Amino acid sequence: MKIICLGNYPPRQCGIATFTGNLINAILNAADIHAYNVEIEVIAMNDNGSSYNYPPIVGHVINDRVMNEYIMMAETINNSGAELCLLQHEFGIFGGESGVLLLGLLRRLKIPVVSTFHTVLKTPTFHQFEIMKKIAAYSSRIVVMNNLAIGFLTELYHVSREKIVRIEHGVPDYEIYKDQLLPKPTNWENRTIMLTFGLIGRSKGIETAIKALPAIVSKHPDVLYVILGKTHPSIVKNVGEEYRDFLHELVKSLNLEDNVVFINEYVSELELMSYLKAADLYITPYQNKAQITSGTLSYAVSSGCAVISTPYWHAEELLAEGRGCLFDFGNYKQLAQIVNQLLDNLDLMHQLQQKAYDYGKTIAWPKIGKAYLDLFDVTVSNRNQSESIQIKELTINYPDFDIAHLKRLTDDTGLLQHARTNVPNYKAGYSLDDNARAILVCTTAYYQSNDQVYLDLLNKYMAYVAYMQQVDGYFKNFMTYEGALLDCTSDDAYGRTIWALGYLIRFAPIEPYFHLALELFEHALPQLNNLTYARGYANCILGLYHYIKRFPDQEKYLKLLQVLSDQLCEKFNDHKRENWNWFETSLTYDNGLLPAALYKAYEISGNDTYLQVADESRLFLESKCFKEDWLSLIGNRKWLHLDRIYDYELFAQQPIDAMAMVILYKSAWEATGNKEYINKLLISFDWFFGKNDLDISLFDLESKGCNDGIEEFNINRNQGAESNLAYLISWLVAKPFIL
Repeated sequence: MKIICLGNYPPRQCGIATFTGNLINAILNAADIHAYNVEIEVIAMNDNGSSYNYPPIVGHVINDRVMNEYIMMAETINNSGAELCLLQHEFGIFGGESGVLLLGLLRRLKIPVVSTFHTVLKTPTFHQFEIMKKIAAYSSRIVVMNNLAIGFLTELYHVSREKIVRIEHGVPDYEIYKDQLLPKPTNWENRTIMLTFGLIGRSKGIETAIKALPAIVSKHPDVLYVILGKTHPSIVKNVGEEYRDFLHELVKSLNLEDNVVFINEYVSELELMSYLKAADLYITPYQNKAQITSGTLSYAVSSGCAVISTPYWHAEELLAEGRGCLFDFGNYKQLAQIVNQLLDNLDLMHQLQQKAYDYGKTIAWPKIGKAYLDLFDVTVSNRNQSESIQIKELTINYPDFDIAHLKRLTDDTGLLQHARTNVPNYKAGYSLDDNARAILVCTTAYYQSNDQVYLDLLNKYMAYVAYMQQVDGYFKNFMTYEGALLDCTSDDAYGRTIWALGYLIRFAPIEPYFHLALELFEHALPQLNNLTYARGYANCILGLYHYIKRFPDQEKYLKLLQVLSDQLCEKFNDHKRENWNWFETSLTYDNGLLPAALYKAYEISGNDTYLQVADESRLFLESKCFKEDWLSLIGNRKWLHLDRIYDYELFAQQPIDAMAMVILYKSAWEATGNKEYINKLLISFDWFFGKNDLDISLFDLESKGCNDGIEEFNINRNQGAESNLAYLISWLVAKPFIL
């Protein structure tokens, strides 16, 4: 069996690299002992452009912040002949927010994945939660190192219990290495050694142990506290040695220079084992409860130290049944009492040491390596069963329609246009575009539910639109929170308002809204002559379409629709080139609405020209947006131009563009009856729920709002009105096809 292992690897200096190196050695040794035919190749993660002198087992590397390398590596793995991928997961070792770029690799793999989760969070961030769910879904089996993680995964992340396997953190087998251990350092002779090791940072709480020393040393002056390890590289990069300097000053201020030693080194495995075996007590004074795994703690137990720890999750489980002692976070007085009690009662300390050492034998690396081998066999043998579970976990469970965030953004004036996260941003004020689209949402939602809440909101949005209409029928767009009107106007805002008013005329929930919409609509129509841009035409065509559906016998409005549709077709013909079937020189935003409008025009008029242009432009748009199995939108960071058809960017993708695609396929289906468009509609709708280039949902389960877009390394966590309305409109359009 060939196995690909993905993660950090020595000589990179971090806990995951050390674990991975030890685990692979344990698997290969177990394979030799038990006559397994196993080959392992490592794909190592490089951080921030760094490179390392890897051993031959490392066949490839991925630079953590380069998205294309993840995608290309998936193809490399699929073509490698490997039967299984072993993933070592920790949020910080993969690129993007919380390691999101990893998903681009996992979603493309065609072999089973076994994921070792080194961190399982009880209170994850939005990105962490979504990423963990996806990694779990792509994994055939998940390895965790304690029981608490199993509960978190099943209850919080909704992972199938049958996927999860508990295999504890491996530790050295001291019986094998006892003749190779290095002698005790000379300055440790005739001293009682307290030890803490690992990468240093404030979360380690080492100051707690130092503060405990005066009370310990007053009774046991021979105690020497050894702090072994370098400062974490990311901490050094950001703030230098600030924490280590603080610890040195603390030692000095407490007159503990003779009782504290710093060993600022990243030591080898044998050196670490030697230091641990020479120590009497081991202290983990960590400050954070939410630590699901600690390799340092596991190593300390296996060495036979008397272990004293704060009660973080892993410590509570590993030190149970008399294998160690716990003290409260930051409570240096309690720590001092425990240490003194043990040093005053050496028999008690020796009992702790023996229980820890005996337990360490049960989780030694040879046993852990065999446990992984057995898991690989089961995973490959039960591949079909795992794939069926994976399909179930990747199936979207569409949330209920919910306007909680829409209400949050609405005040007595209307709909505020922007938010900072999910909090309304008053500084941005209001826009006509958003209040017009909110009319579409509330009209449709009331039509489907008869809920009074939509009438209450509709009243506010209509009041804003009416207030913004000027004497000549045109509209102001923006209003500050203080009520000042701004001069900015656009074809887009005007067209979206005509669309909303036409829709309300057709579906008005009560008569007064119908009459007001009709009045505003008719007063605005003369401004159609001033339109110059394709989206202005398209939005107005949609509004006229709905008006004509309500009043099919009014030739005046049918002619207006045809004039606008002809103008839109003229723009298409003027810009059409070889390999460029579009209405403008660029693919920009709201692209799907342009062919959508012509499908509507064809449905009303039966004019084949409209259908032909709609089909050609749709196919051209699809050629750019469906290169994958999901909707991949043109990003607003750099649009696609006819003079550089390969020079554009996927980011920042915005919800209004996904909404436009949903509307496009609904319009195409209604115009032609071709049910293939329904599938494309659903694919476009699924963009909101993670079927997109970043593989992350835009919908926020907590706020019930939609995030503002997909960036290269993260989801834009602001939840403005435009994005939320785009999601809600898409939900209402897709509803008949998902329920």
